[in-house]
Amino acid sequence: MIYQRKAYQRLQEWKQSNGRASMLIEGARRVGKSVLAEEFGRREYAKYLLIDFSQAPREVIDLFLHQRHDVDSFFRYLFAFYAFEPVERDTLIIFDEVQFCPQARAFTKQLVADGRYDYLETGSLVSIQRNVKDILIPSEEESLELNPFDFEEFLWALGERPLADLINSNYQDKQPLPDMLHRKAERLFREYMLVGGMPQVIARYVTDNSFMAADEAKRSILRLYRQDIEKYGEIEAKNIAAIFDEIPAQLSRHEKRFRLASLRKGARYQAYQASFFWLADARLINPCFRSTDPNIGLGMNMEQSAVKCYMADTGLLVTHAFSDSRSTKENVYRDILFGKIELNEGMIVENIVAQQLKASGHKLFYFSQSDANSSRMRVEIDFLLAEPYENAAGRYRISPIEVKSGKRYSTSSLDKMRAMYGKRIGTEYVLAPKPLVADAQGNRIQLPLYMSGLL
Repeated sequence: MIYQRKAYQRLQEWKQSNGRASMLIEGARRVGKSVLAEEFGRREYAKYLLIDFSQAPREVIDLFLHQRHDVDSFFRYLFAFYAFEPVERDTLIIFDEVQFCPQARAFTKQLVADGRYDYLETGSLVSIQRNVKDILIPSEEESLELNPFDFEEFLWALGERPLADLINSNYQDKQPLPDMLHRKAERLFREYMLVGGMPQVIARYVTDNSFMAADEAKRSILRLYRQDIEKYGEIEAKNIAAIFDEIPAQLSRHEKRFRLASLRKGARYQAYQASFFWLADARLINPCFRSTDPNIGLGMNMEQSAVKCYMADTGLLVTHAFSDSRSTKENVYRDILFGKIELNEGMIVENIVAQQLKASGHKLFYFSQSDANSSRMRVEIDFLLAEPYENAAGRYRISPIEVKSGKRYSTSSLDKMRAMYGKRIGTEYVLAPKPLVADAQGNRIQLPLYMSGLL
């Protein structure tokens, strides 16, 4: 089943560049990279050729290793092997799973310069050392990160486009949804939290109308990720697996910052830095770093060793949290959906907001400050964004975001942060399971969780 993805429009924009660069689609395994690339080739070109390097025969690999000096001969041999007849300037060649043949990625520099065809690459783990060693990464390469479905794409898949459009327009107008539609959006967002955004999981959920069927698909993906860690993690495999297994427990803690001491007494970030990078490059996690001085240019003031480790897909996190059993029954999911079973809502809700912000193109930062002698100095802000602030003539300010899983909450950290940093602070956001409310001054907005992807 093929669903509409927002990334498709980005590919259409790339196509208009008339072949001045190749396009690399990066993303986690099973996030839909190959499906997107092939659907784009089928709909937008007269012809397309997909070369899957994960199973390409030795003869094809040899062409990319030994025939790059003569582009004309390369094409003749390649097209003869696949019995393929291209249409010049209307053919897309897809290098699928290009990490298995890094030389093909380097070769796109010459192929793009040749100008006869367009080139899409798909890949996972394309930045780790083994996949960039001894190759020159072409400057004639653009990149697109394909994330799991965001909530809007999830609604499209469920046939709820009118509701998705209404949520979007009401967010722009800063108007709450009518109560009936607000309740519907909240219920569908909770479904989304449990199902997640992996395409084959959504397909199982839509086809079977079953959380248990979706759970089976998620367990299959988690097994694949564990196999990848063992196979491609190399000397870091043990540390990578230890971090990955510990994610639900770490996120269930109040402050959610990853404590390396839980892995090994006296552990230091430097010893695990490569493992965190591997997980981030595989798109299995969304790391969120502490900002030590909240200001424009958040990345310049981040503390890498103070990291929250969110899973890239919240549906996978839910299943990962229940990994001590062989399956999660339908009634368990239903009870969680309707709040009949106590689950760490804070963990799930904060992870889904991180997922939505990442899908919207934001890098993730948080802020925390503590004082052992005074609780009044304790500040915990879940996320920070740099964005234009209407009350400062559109100049950029820091927008702090607090995520609330319940309907009753305090905003003391937001109050303290504005008092501490004054004019640095722009619009404050509270994301909670409640309708939209904006104060008259535009300084603080309460948003329902289902609008988090619109920030």
